[in-house]
Amino acid sequence: MDEVETEREPSPPEATPDGAVPTADAVYEALKNVFDPELGINIVDLGLVYDVEVGAGGHVQIEYTLTTMGCPIGPLIEQQMQAFLASVPGVTSVDVEMVLRPPWSPEMMSEEAKAALGYF
Repeated sequence: MDEVETEREPSPPEATPDGAVPTADAVYEALKNVFDPELGINIVDLGLVYDVEVGAGGHVQIEYTLTTMGCPIGPLIEQQMQAFLASVPGVTSVDVEMVLRPPWSPEMMSEEAKAALGYF
């Protein structure tokens, strides 16, 4: 009898030694404190955060982009991400990767960000 391979649900993050279990929602909430200094809107509402993964032992991996390819604020954004995520219970380490694909566009912004910038 052949075994049927089934797709497994990703396992939930494991608790860190202090018992905290970080969640992707908590990471996104912390990232809402990181603002694009030119636009004055947080990077989550701008649609700059493409992916957040919370792994075993509180390791967080983030993929993000910038509004333009030559934007010089990448290092500042990464420093702020590290600083705000350090206070999220259960987060033990953070890897941040800037990606350029897909390219960012204003359609990726939240409705609140579009309204704040007058984009309709």
